[in-house]
Amino acid sequence: MISFAYPHLLYLLFLLPAVALLFIWGRYNRRRKLTRYGRPEVIESLMPEVSKYMPWVKMVLSLVIIALLVIMIARPRATKGLEADASETTTSRGIEVMVCLDVSNSMLASTTDDDHGISRLQRAKHILEKLIDKMTNDKVGLIVFAGDAYTQLPITSDYISAKMFLNGITPDAVPTQGTAIGAALEMAMNSFTPNDDMGKAIIVITDGENFEDNAVDAAKRAASAGIQVDVIGLGTSKGAKIPIGNGRYMINPMTGEEVVTRHDEATASQIAHAGNGIYVNGASNSSITAVDEKMNELAQGDFERKSFSPQSEQFPVFGFIALIFLIIYSVTVTRKISWLKKYRFFTKEEGGNK
Repeated sequence: MISFAYPHLLYLLFLLPAVALLFIWGRYNRRRKLTRYGRPEVIESLMPEVSKYMPWVKMVLSLVIIALLVIMIARPRATKGLEADASETTTSRGIEVMVCLDVSNSMLASTTDDDHGISRLQRAKHILEKLIDKMTNDKVGLIVFAGDAYTQLPITSDYISAKMFLNGITPDAVPTQGTAIGAALEMAMNSFTPNDDMGKAIIVITDGENFEDNAVDAAKRAASAGIQVDVIGLGTSKGAKIPIGNGRYMINPMTGEEVVTRHDEATASQIAHAGNGIYVNGASNSSITAVDEKMNELAQGDFERKSFSPQSEQFPVFGFIALIFLIIYSVTVTRKISWLKKYRFFTKEEGGNK
């Protein structure tokens, strides 16, 4: 049997019908334009080297190559070898960490007082990448929130997938704007495994502007459940304008003035204190180390993790097949093939004479 390390990438196979439809539309559009110059049978006689069928052959080859490449990057693995199970289960010790990342529009503002500085969201991604790099046997999950909260990645020990999901996050990931930190904390609390022996922590990365709910109460409920809540704040008290592209900034429709978003450090500190965690400013060079040291205080628990032997990896097979089809595609021409011209595969004989 075959399993995939990144099964979500198989959704890229839905590109195949789209590519096929684009090709069909292009062929139809081409034929429609040719009819402006005369009858199709007359036009075709003026283009004796043009093949009706070879463009379709190349299109099919393209679809096969795309499908093979998608399967390859999804990393297929044989769950059973010829003699024994190709995967093995190992026991690791670590903690569980759920990250709640603020993706509201205010996170597009600069981390510093300079409106042209690095955005808070980009700084948050950098911090998370560094924290994930420090994890060895821990589990990590990702929740994005603005006016509502959504699970972006269920808790897992697959750090590569965690970074992939992280890099693709934008404010568009949450359709409702706002900053519902409390909703994110509630979702994070329900996302941990039932393993009571493992230490659990929630890391909230936000600019602290909370207008939707009572995040402090949610943090207290997390602490009472034995879950530590750490907060990483971004932005400054002076604030920065929110860019919307082309050198423009977000306007308050009520006042007509540019919106300035400020980091609410007091609220962020209250959330961390209520959750028995720490608050750190994301602009500090020591913020990553401080959060990592705080998480190291949590008790580590045992959990089973399935790993695969190198012999179980099947992506080289699909890569080799894709290479073969790519070579075939590169040498396939769209004009008529000379040695096939003498054959008429689709011509109907008249009068029944041979």
